[in-house]
Amino acid sequence: MTDVVATNETILVVGGGVSGMTTALEAAEAGKQVILVEKRAYVGGRITQLYKYFPKLCFPTCGLEINQRRTKMNPNITILTLSEVTSLTGEEGNYTASVKISPRYVNDKCTSCGACGEAVESEFDDDYNYGLSKHKGAYLPYRMALPERYVIDPAMIGTDDAEKAKAACPVDAIDLEMVEETVELKVGAVVYATGWRPFDANKIQPYGYDRYPNVITSVEFERMNDPTGPTGGKILRPSDGKEAKDIAFIQCAGSRDRNYLKHCSRICCMASLKQTTYASDAGAKSTIYYIDIRAIDRFEDFYKNVQADENVSFIKSKVANITLGENDNPTLQGVDTEGYNRYATEHELVVLAVGMEPSIDVSTLPGDVSVNEHGYIENDGTNGGIFAAGCASDALDVNRAVQSATACALKAIQVVNRVAKSEA
Repeated sequence: MTDVVATNETILVVGGGVSGMTTALEAAEAGKQVILVEKRAYVGGRITQLYKYFPKLCFPTCGLEINQRRTKMNPNITILTLSEVTSLTGEEGNYTASVKISPRYVNDKCTSCGACGEAVESEFDDDYNYGLSKHKGAYLPYRMALPERYVIDPAMIGTDDAEKAKAACPVDAIDLEMVEETVELKVGAVVYATGWRPFDANKIQPYGYDRYPNVITSVEFERMNDPTGPTGGKILRPSDGKEAKDIAFIQCAGSRDRNYLKHCSRICCMASLKQTTYASDAGAKSTIYYIDIRAIDRFEDFYKNVQADENVSFIKSKVANITLGENDNPTLQGVDTEGYNRYATEHELVVLAVGMEPSIDVSTLPGDVSVNEHGYIENDGTNGGIFAAGCASDALDVNRAVQSATACALKAIQVVNRVAKSEA
């Protein structure tokens, strides 16, 4: 059984992405006890799946490694992975959270030697690479995973492969008898840092993501360009495995649309501008189809640099639909709203800049917590000791998400400080 000590002076952080880790670290380094709950098998969130940040085009691994080291060194932080908050009741200074912990089937004896992975033959879709590749039934979620422990896929339990994995482990770290459990935590303040998920491109029927193999999403394209990713850093067409040299980026795919997401997801313009640099580095040409480019403040210089790239062109248009041309080439149909000319243009690969939507399951929140029409938690002062950090509160880039998380850490600290003062 998992043994977790928590009191009404403990801060619960739900979500272990960049916002959750920032909140936990800021609070813990101020001397507060923090429990960090993450539904994945590792912390780090979606930044672990990015190849580069915009606008500096630096790698997320540097800052991630620093945060992981700070987390491992801080005794005030307890991390629960493969865990989800299923209910939350109570009031400011006195909450009870029910946390469901799914079995990992690997205990803390694991040294990440990889023997279990080598022993098994079963393979499953790799969520880390958005299904573009497979992982073994016994696997390390990704190369910098924290905790650095293997996971046994639940679908393996009861199979011969599971027994092979157990027999191969030299340190007796595989426990196939692990079961799901639920723990009740008493906490004083709660910070939801549950992040975002890409809008489901299957819902955008006119763009044919579910029908045309060479229509992919921006998050898939990001993984494709990572040298450690599913294609070894090459921009390959899913239909035939050939390198794409003519790439279209469609902005607001699912965003700013009454049929899908009404809000602007804010990061998509900059993400596509960044991704054109990947294409240029690979000797490919890019065409961005856009409503308008939202690159303000510090991002404007980056936008101008991309505009100056002779390999990148811009067409002001909301693409109406995509049909299939020759050689599985997607054909974009629409009207250029600057010249009002109709077009039907083939490209070798189309990247949908899908919008962001909150990952939070609002059904687990107390009924008096404010949630806006887009599904984001409102930090409006009426939620008691419950706060929302990062993309649980709005569509934000990494920089703004970290700022939001720091602010939430301070608010949560103030709550538990009031509890401590009242009980003194």
